[in-house]
Amino acid sequence: MKSRVRRALPTLSGYLDDRIVRWRTGTIEGQVAVLACLLFMVSVILAVSLASYTTFPAATFVIPMLLGTLALRYRPLLTLVIVVIACVAVTVTKETLEHGMTPGRISTLVVMAVVAAIVLFESSRHRSGLPGPLGEAMLVDLRDRLQAAGVVPPLPAGWTSQSAMMSAGGAKFAGDFLVANLSEDDTRLEMVLVDVCGKGVGAGTQSLQLAGALGGLIGALPPLGLFAAANDFLIRRDWDEGFATAVHVIIDLPTGGYSIINAGHPPALRWDSTTTSWEVDGARGTALGITKRPDFHQTIGVLGVGEALMFYTDGVVETRTRDFTTGIEWLRTAAAGIVSKSFDQAPRRILTLVESGDDDRAVLMLSRSATPGPAAMEPAAEQTASSAQRPKPALP
Repeated sequence: MKSRVRRALPTLSGYLDDRIVRWRTGTIEGQVAVLACLLFMVSVILAVSLASYTTFPAATFVIPMLLGTLALRYRPLLTLVIVVIACVAVTVTKETLEHGMTPGRISTLVVMAVVAAIVLFESSRHRSGLPGPLGEAMLVDLRDRLQAAGVVPPLPAGWTSQSAMMSAGGAKFAGDFLVANLSEDDTRLEMVLVDVCGKGVGAGTQSLQLAGALGGLIGALPPLGLFAAANDFLIRRDWDEGFATAVHVIIDLPTGGYSIINAGHPPALRWDSTTTSWEVDGARGTALGITKRPDFHQTIGVLGVGEALMFYTDGVVETRTRDFTTGIEWLRTAAAGIVSKSFDQAPRRILTLVESGDDDRAVLMLSRSATPGPAAMEPAAEQTASSAQRPKPALP
């Protein structure tokens, strides 16, 4: 007997998991299953209410109706509401025939009718066609899938990538995001840190769209081609605040050679182990989504042992009390004090020092600790390139 129970438990668990997944994806099968459960609950309440109205009065039927608001789409919910109202009418009629009509029973009928109207009205306003929890679950799943593209893959020994992000007001959707790609042979790392203009839900939904576009193109296009494609994407969207700043870095991991392209983003910082200070990178460029032919400046160099690159969004350096230039100098000083002890958790520790504000904040840091390879690339002079030309960056 016990062995049969053990065998049945995984089967039952799998069945329930499958039904939950079907419900979360909004399928008809999932909706029918939830509606059946709620109708069963209604029938139980009806039976108990008819047997003992004082134990389960008519107002108890509001419970399955509210649960239906959370779990059902409009048409299944309409079916549930009709059944509930019919059951309320049956129980109140029975009590009226036995004990007569009272003001309390009249108010119960009115309240239940008002609740039913509110429930149906609220459900009809869901633009996604899904109840609140289902719509939120699908949106969060989309966000998680896109953010997975921003998780830097495990890097070869000697390289460490760390990032920290903090959305304005603690919202789960931010305008700052990261996309990353590591080549199949683990020798070439490419990352893009983006800050979409705007705040709140608007910036969050726009960043989801742009993150999906960049996530599908990174690694397939050369850096300037990637920025040109992102610029075209934003131009076509024609959003009210349809521009974004971005910084792109591509690194040859065996040699430490890197290339940085900037599109209106705060300048990258490079940790110089010799001077023990953060040096401002010279890459500059036009923000994405402003003009059809933006210009980007590209810088290249070599990251040596004990050195690092840091990228951040303007929410880190611009606050109520600091302008952009002053903020960069503050960041150089604050970050120098942090990394002089250890690179471990440096982005998170930097964000804890940033004055809270109404803008999203993100810090990305890539550090090197391994012995450089024999074919390290010599630093090259700053270069200028146009996105219309779309050349590949000079790398080893």
